[in-house]
Amino acid sequence: MAMGKREAEQQQDLFVTHDKLPRSPGHVFYRKLNRLLAEGGFDRWIEELCEPYYADGRGRPSVPPGVYFRMLLVGYFEGINSQRGIAWRCSDSLSLREFLGILLGEDSPDHSSLSYIRQRLPLSVHEAMFVWVLALLQQKKLLKGKSVGVDSTTLEADAAMKSIVRRDTGEDWKEYLTRLMKEEGLLEEGDDPPSDDELRKFDKSRSDKKVPNAEWMNPNDPDARIAKMKDGTTHLAYKAEHVLDLETEAILAAEIYHADQADTQTLEDSLHQAQANQQEAGSEQQILDGSCPCCS
Repeated sequence: MAMGKREAEQQQDLFVTHDKLPRSPGHVFYRKLNRLLAEGGFDRWIEELCEPYYADGRGRPSVPPGVYFRMLLVGYFEGINSQRGIAWRCSDSLSLREFLGILLGEDSPDHSSLSYIRQRLPLSVHEAMFVWVLALLQQKKLLKGKSVGVDSTTLEADAAMKSIVRRDTGEDWKEYLTRLMKEEGLLEEGDDPPSDDELRKFDKSRSDKKVPNAEWMNPNDPDARIAKMKDGTTHLAYKAEHVLDLETEAILAAEIYHADQADTQTLEDSLHQAQANQQEAGSEQQILDGSCPCCS
């Protein structure tokens, strides 16, 4: 067989007929997942749940809620932690476009659409989606919940340490150090403001250089907390804690806490939330099975 050679530039066809469009065999996992979602009536259910948050008959149709939540699932399954990354991955993959139900001649949703929908839909809708998935797992006998494991990690917040300010005075780090220099007599009234090098030198000479969360915050993200990450660096962060079914590895709860809360403070709350999610999933399963007495 002769070796093919890549052409530097190729003339693109002005028109491509439908029978010549590229085809994809699809991904077995996403095909089966789509079949499960269809059996449970997911798209009709999520559209009814999201309907109150959209205008009735006004404006152009938005990205269907079923497509939006499928894109979130893609981000979870493939470990993509940004909306830009999710949008690019879905646009670039023929099998994922099939999973989303997007025709080859249509554009897939971009990251700005994902951001807009995320802002429009409240947390309660996302929580209801989580419980619906648990109910589907329970219906398929994939939810045991008898032996669970709890794991937590710190997630870096989208806020910079250099932007933190004092909770009491509103001073930033430079203003705070400048005030300390004045209190120690290193600066007199009327002196020029100290340079960055002078501030760093003074900061290194201080004995008490702690930055407690009770005294400092980032005004752009007041819920973020100063914490040491796994690599030893210090950042503003959150604490994510997951409760897993050890037998099936299904996630029973996924909670977010302040990064300065210890495991002993959050463990009980996470377990209670996992138990509540399972109980709610049991009620949702009755609806999926059509055995709910109030719906019959």
